[in-house]
Amino acid sequence: MLDRLKPRPGATRRRKRVGRGPGSGHRKTSGRGIKGQGKRSAGRETPFYFEGGQMPLARRLPKRGFHSLVHRSYRIVNLGSLGPLAGTRVDAQVLEARGLIRHSKEPVKLLAEGEAPKGLAIRVHAASAAARRKVEEAGGSVEIVA
Repeated sequence: MLDRLKPRPGATRRRKRVGRGPGSGHRKTSGRGIKGQGKRSAGRETPFYFEGGQMPLARRLPKRGFHSLVHRSYRIVNLGSLGPLAGTRVDAQVLEARGLIRHSKEPVKLLAEGEAPKGLAIRVHAASAAARRKVEEAGGSVEIVA
């Protein structure tokens, strides 16, 4: 039974054999038309941004901006949002668990916006001078993690 299985009639077609002369049914140009890029042997292999020889858009527009190789992006935490954590030890994992930051693997920076809670011990990767001063005035400490 399995030896008699085959595709239904019309489901498969024979491969087009081009470049085999006029008797193949594709005549002299093998279905590639007359002249132009598509006729050439490496035709239709241009990159997606190719504009037919016109000056490409990426080269027509002026260059702008600069991307620093040493720039470091931080997750920002303001002092005002740490009110419920007064008197506790706070690090990136605690901040992520409370929903104050996302992705605790990235460095965290403490900024001075808002009032500092009392007795806060916080471990962050960076802190502004004003934030550090506010926390220490409120009886807390700021530890910078390398």
